[in-house]
Amino acid sequence: MHTKPEENLAERRATLLQAGAKVARSVISILDPEQLLETTVDLICDTFGFYYAGVFLIDKTGTWAELHAARGAAGKALLAEGHKLKVDGHSMVGRATGNRCALIALDVGEEPVHFKNPHLPDTRSEMALPLIVGDTLIGALSVQSTEEAAFNDDDITAIQAMADQLAIAIHNARLHRENQRLLTRFERRARLLGAAAQVGRQVTSILDLDVLLNNTVDIICEAYGFYYSGIFLLEPTGEWAVLRAGHGEAGQKMLAEGHQLRIGGHSMIGTAINQRKARIALDVGEEPVHFKNPYLPHTRSEMALPLIVGDTVIGALTVQSIEERAFSNYDITSLQAMADQLAVALRNAQLLRELEAAHAEIVRTKTYEAIAAATLEAIHWIGNKALPITASVERLRDDMMDLSDADPLCIESMREDLEIIEQSARLIVDVKENLIGPAREQKPRPAMAEDVVKDAVTLLALPPEWVHYEIATGDLLCLADTTQLGRALAYVLKNATEALEGRAEPQILIAVAPAEGDTVAISVADNGPGIPPEALDKIWATFYTTKGASHAGLGLSATLQILNQLEGTIYVRNLPEGGACFEMRLPVPPAAPTPVALPGGKHILLIDDEDAWSIFATQVLTDAGNTVTRTACPESAPGDYDIIVLDSALTAADSLECLRKLRKAGYADKVLVVASRLWAERATQMLQMGVKDIVLKPYTPAEMGILFA
Repeated sequence: MHTKPEENLAERRATLLQAGAKVARSVISILDPEQLLETTVDLICDTFGFYYAGVFLIDKTGTWAELHAARGAAGKALLAEGHKLKVDGHSMVGRATGNRCALIALDVGEEPVHFKNPHLPDTRSEMALPLIVGDTLIGALSVQSTEEAAFNDDDITAIQAMADQLAIAIHNARLHRENQRLLTRFERRARLLGAAAQVGRQVTSILDLDVLLNNTVDIICEAYGFYYSGIFLLEPTGEWAVLRAGHGEAGQKMLAEGHQLRIGGHSMIGTAINQRKARIALDVGEEPVHFKNPYLPHTRSEMALPLIVGDTVIGALTVQSIEERAFSNYDITSLQAMADQLAVALRNAQLLRELEAAHAEIVRTKTYEAIAAATLEAIHWIGNKALPITASVERLRDDMMDLSDADPLCIESMREDLEIIEQSARLIVDVKENLIGPAREQKPRPAMAEDVVKDAVTLLALPPEWVHYEIATGDLLCLADTTQLGRALAYVLKNATEALEGRAEPQILIAVAPAEGDTVAISVADNGPGIPPEALDKIWATFYTTKGASHAGLGLSATLQILNQLEGTIYVRNLPEGGACFEMRLPVPPAAPTPVALPGGKHILLIDDEDAWSIFATQVLTDAGNTVTRTACPESAPGDYDIIVLDSALTAADSLECLRKLRKAGYADKVLVVASRLWAERATQMLQMGVKDIVLKPYTPAEMGILFA
């Protein structure tokens, strides 16, 4: 084929044209670019009988011609090295692309612009043909032979025709790939929009906030096939995004830990909320702002989408994949549409919860008003009945003193009757107190459970050796009216002490710990005889008692009423080792309100035990720039202080005695008495001693700010 006698030039050209047409027919229908190029170099070498063929394509900069396909072992070696030649450089391919015309080297050893290639030592002749479509240069074709002078100028016409067909085929394959890529993108976007519509239909019909949050992360993972999804909501200060729902076991563990991320901090969520726009991490290992989460070790890609309603950011949604580069910028539009629907659904659920809370507050207020009105009437009636009874008892006792000559047995009988009458009168007073109690309800507020519990123990003057505590770490806050909660605790503790009468080693174990369902559990267990099984359901009934006629049977009934009003629960069980355990559960408060600015520069004396509340109060007041000195009841004049704060329930001293000393020293008007539970009688006593005020203890920085503002 490569012999070139002059008389066969026409025949040779016809043969080359036929070979070129054969190659063109073979490659023009191949639409995969890689397959097209690999097939082309083999067809060219097999059809034309060339030693080597290689296809170069121009890179994006237009500076280099990069080898994309090449024949044989030499071609594989060159491809592995990333072989490329500079456009218009010192090579046949470089000159052909630079000048946009074919070049022939009849003897490469003598050719000044030939690139000496160590992988092709047998090359003697080379032809380089530019690949051009329209006015666009896309690359070059190099064909090489082991014979000298294997090509002539007449061959260019035939082989260039084949090269032009190859250029069109390459261009068509590129267009096909781009079309396939666009089609795939459009199909993916259609799937994402379809999934977004599915998620939107499912979540917008859920109005319970907790159900909505938990169901949504599962629906998203199922609809999109994501590895993980989580929803963060902003807490009131706007500094933290708190995880409110997470998919799977990883989500449950993070929720249990109270997982939160700082806004604008070193996380995708924090950045997305801060910038109010979606963020994508194609490879989280290389992402500078990605939070490395030990519970999600397989995450490779992440997208964080802000949840925005109107102009308000309420949180963010994270979706994560185990694949690298699982998301693109084109996905943001589709997924953000879903996130926007979710944000609206969340806001609707939040508004519904707020509406329900407002309605419950209205019902609570109306209930208290009705109770108060009924109680006032009951108080008048009971008072009118009780006063004559007690007055009559006292008169009869006085009259009995003058009956010195009466029958002693008759006198003793009369005394017994008077005792019965007095007990009945006391029962009426107890009933009155339990009726009045609910009328004094205040709006539930965040309360330090440990402090309310220990104050109840202190005010009952229980022997210290009887009581043991198991308090979970951290200042556990519950939502309660602390006065009413203190009453309920007093009733339960009194019930426990009565059960311990006659015990050799009486023990009461009080535990405070977080419980499921966003509640705080307060349990009181004793080592008494327990409660008869048949009485377990009856002890909550008014006037029911297992302790005899001397007990009114009102305490546990009042306790149940208090817990119901506080939207809490209480139940009792007998312990396997003996004794009974009462457990109260109270809701945790919502996120803390924005603190009120505290005045600074004050010298404050805090008279209190070294307990959880005194530590909290000292820290908050000190952080505001005040000087706080904590002490036990002072024996002498305490010194020059702007405010003296006295805890009404002291374990190491008597608060009334402390107040008497302060009054004697002339400091009563500076004393602010704080109490977890307000008693009208005790408050009256203290106010009569000239104190500045007696108030409920503040348990949050916001309440502390209001108190000292």
